[in-house]
Amino acid sequence: MNQDTTTSPTAAWGQLLWDPLRLSAMANEYAVDAWQRSILYADVRRQRGNQYQEHLQEQTPNVLDFASEVIMSGLDLPQPVNYGLVRILPPADTPSDPHKRPFVVVDPRAGHGPGIGGFKPDSEVGAALKAGHPCYFVGFLPDPVPGQTVEDVMRAEAAFVRKVGELHPDSRGKPAVIGNCQAGWQILMAAAVWPELFGPIIVAGAPLSYWAGDMPMRYAGGLTGGSWLTALTGDLGAGRFDGAWLVQNFENLDPANTLWSKQYNLYAKVDTEGPRHLQFEKYWGGHVFLNDVEIQYIVDNLFIGNKLSTAQLVTSDGVRIDLRNIRSPILVFCSYGDNITPPPQALGWITDLYRNDLDVLGHDQTIVYATHDSIGHLGIFVSGSVGRKEHQEFAANIDIIDVLPAGIHHMQIDEHPDPVQEGDPTSDVFLTRIRRSSIDEVREIVRPDPENDRRFAAVARISEVNLACYRSFVQPWMRALVTDQGAKWLEQLHPLRMGYELWSDRHPLAAAVHEAAQHVRDHRQPVSEANPFLQLQAQFSTAVEQMLDQFRDCRDQIYAQAFDTLYSLPLVQAMTGQSLHDDAPPRPRPSETPEHRQYLAQELTRLEADIHSGGLAEASIRALFFVLAARGEADGRHFRHAKELARPHLANDFDMQVFRHLVRRQALLMRLDEDATVSAIPGLLNGIAPDDIRQVAGMIVQVIGSGGVLSAQEQTRLEQVSTLFEQAERQAQAASAPAVISPATDTSATVVDAKSTTAMPRSASGTSAAVEDANAAPAMPSSASDTSAPAINTTSKTSSPKPKAPQKKTATQKTVSKTPAAPRTSQTRRGKGK
Repeated sequence: MNQDTTTSPTAAWGQLLWDPLRLSAMANEYAVDAWQRSILYADVRRQRGNQYQEHLQEQTPNVLDFASEVIMSGLDLPQPVNYGLVRILPPADTPSDPHKRPFVVVDPRAGHGPGIGGFKPDSEVGAALKAGHPCYFVGFLPDPVPGQTVEDVMRAEAAFVRKVGELHPDSRGKPAVIGNCQAGWQILMAAAVWPELFGPIIVAGAPLSYWAGDMPMRYAGGLTGGSWLTALTGDLGAGRFDGAWLVQNFENLDPANTLWSKQYNLYAKVDTEGPRHLQFEKYWGGHVFLNDVEIQYIVDNLFIGNKLSTAQLVTSDGVRIDLRNIRSPILVFCSYGDNITPPPQALGWITDLYRNDLDVLGHDQTIVYATHDSIGHLGIFVSGSVGRKEHQEFAANIDIIDVLPAGIHHMQIDEHPDPVQEGDPTSDVFLTRIRRSSIDEVREIVRPDPENDRRFAAVARISEVNLACYRSFVQPWMRALVTDQGAKWLEQLHPLRMGYELWSDRHPLAAAVHEAAQHVRDHRQPVSEANPFLQLQAQFSTAVEQMLDQFRDCRDQIYAQAFDTLYSLPLVQAMTGQSLHDDAPPRPRPSETPEHRQYLAQELTRLEADIHSGGLAEASIRALFFVLAARGEADGRHFRHAKELARPHLANDFDMQVFRHLVRRQALLMRLDEDATVSAIPGLLNGIAPDDIRQVAGMIVQVIGSGGVLSAQEQTRLEQVSTLFEQAERQAQAASAPAVISPATDTSATVVDAKSTTAMPRSASGTSAAVEDANAAPAMPSSASDTSAPAINTTSKTSSPKPKAPQKKTATQKTVSKTPAAPRTSQTRRGKGK
């Protein structure tokens, strides 16, 4: 009787067949448990229906799990929209730091109500609050304002970000904005038109290149004849598009989960799963509406037209929406387990806009991408594990992301190699690594296919024809026949709504089920995990899931083959204006125009003039980039160590935007001509006090060594940098030495005695002793308070470095003077006031 039947179900059934009494007892035990679970399941579903009805009655229905207060309503704007801005009230134990940049979380309006970004404590909102950032949330009402357009929403979102920036004038950076799914592409559109308002932008699970990848949903437009069906649905809703249809499309992607797994999971774990199920269903059943003009714009220009990723969209007042205009870093977070926005759709806009890495540099744009291996679409916003890892690290390192140089970077978050110190609030279980990536790496993920683009271009043209036919011959009749009352009846009959409407306390049997459920909870008799009937139930569930998954795979394969066959036909492509012998791309490539190439050449020419311009801050940043370039990445230990070293030099009036410009400019110079940029370091240090040169050189060695043991190449580069600083230090000593003995020297000025200032000590081998100690520098764990790369105080009064105009060094400037050189406003001289 004590045998473990879970180890061998077949053997257990064989033994049970020879023991009918035991078999009968186990069958009875399972039958009681199954009946009780059925009652409890029905009661949870009854609560689901009640929750749905209550949610509909709320004035501003949402699933936000944080207290908030309204800051700004989109209904009060000149072009009113149903959006609003609220401030998240931080918990008493985690107050916000007014000097940290604010976060703005924008939720998607893609069929569901708002709140998914703050659905749980471990969420995007929760991560920002834990990191000490002020946090705001942009939500929306279920019904749009009549006549509201996508452009109106863009203007509202820009107004919200502008308002947040005004509320935090002392912040060391512009607001960081998180756009989830549909809100991601809408935020990027707003940032392309008003780039001066935005700080770093995080787009999570946001589709931006709709023709990329192999997601089955992208074939829907071609197989249904285009967007005429969207127009018909909007007409049946009397000018409103029911978001439940969008949710239905999501449900159809995974029939195993929709038809079986979700319900079975509740039934099998009904004793504990009820609260979580109800919490999610509150969001999933909170359907919202869009205006017919909004959804038509989205389907025509994005889903089918795919015009956003090639800068073909133009606003009503003639402004081109070009994502290359965005000046803020863009962090793209996507997952290979996402069947709605897979990585090719999330990253395809990069290969659509840019030919190579030089294009990205020419536009001074910073793009960071981070991928997850398995999380699903909603898990990107909802999963507690993602909230505790990815979103927590995004928030903790947002200032680092803001100062990353132009180019494409890959962010990877791993377990921290150093042990976590108990009781240390700065310790972290994760280590964020950022390395330089390239267009080629992104292209490996996206896998662009010109032939595939031709097929989708044919779909776009056919969609335009079918939509024109519908609007000319059918739409007038539909609008004349459909009334507001008829549209409301159709909404209630939607299949998704029927499931919520039919089973609630309004049903005549609901009271009996509720009473039975109360009795079951008082006399619950759960079955043993070793019961073979329970194991048989689990095996049956697995078989059903596999069958539905096979159906899904076959269906998707049929869709793909039918689509490819139909739109590859020469006749179909010819009817849409594509010749068999036409080598031109099916859609424009912004990076291939003569105007773009001319602009790029002019930008690079202007950049070359800055190689010999700068001071101590520019020289130190170049040195760091030069050494770390051999490693190809930096991690949280470098950033934290740099912050600790730079803390004494950071004044209260530190200007993050000026520093960001300085760092990014120097990084561009290093990418353009590394040898010339590094060779110019001694010239940049001309006129700097020897003690300051020596101090900064030591800081550079400590920062470089903070990330672990140096490679041979890194060691060589660090020695080269140290030699350049020693050369500049000797020049500074020689320049200041005559001033000590010259009677003509102004005695009111404080000078540095050359005898008390020695060069950086060198070992017997000629290597700088500080360089030899670099490998001994302690590795520092990353912290949630990490800010940026090292910032050096470059002025005598303020720590805000000021970029200088390009200037050339003459031979006269480099000669030794009899009197101390006049201090420049962007340099620090020890012991001297300006």
